[in-house]
Amino acid sequence: MSGLSVRIVELEPTVVASAYGFGDQPEMQAWETLLSWVKSKDFKVKNHRFFGFNNPSPSPGSPNYGYEQWMTVDQGEKPAEGIEIKEFSGGLYAVTRCENLQQITQIWKQLAVWREESKYQEASHQWLEECFTPEAARLEDFIFDLYAPIVK
Repeated sequence: MSGLSVRIVELEPTVVASAYGFGDQPEMQAWETLLSWVKSKDFKVKNHRFFGFNNPSPSPGSPNYGYEQWMTVDQGEKPAEGIEIKEFSGGLYAVTRCENLQQITQIWKQLAVWREESKYQEASHQWLEECFTPEAARLEDFIFDLYAPIVK
């Protein structure tokens, strides 16, 4: 088994606000839309969790792909322009830390290998990246946990 530090986490069902970006850097589009909405609502960022994922994933021959950014919100939150409210069903995950954004692809690959060598099987619920530094000024300062969906 690889030397990757992995923990098993059960995410509970929750409600999320969702913003979407598409293009050659869709993460920033989705982040900007979501954070603009957060500021307009006067939310305290530290009171929420932030998850994101490719939607759709990059495909060969095209620089464009999509990215969906989520923030946990209370039940009853209302949608707004560019913001959808969704129910996330939760699930079981293998999770590892990524403290260097330039290595995120390599760490995702290591996590996939870890799962293949583990007693767990790949599950069909959403792969996720949880950001702990949503207001970081520089990309180098972003810290993520990577969530690979699993079943026993």
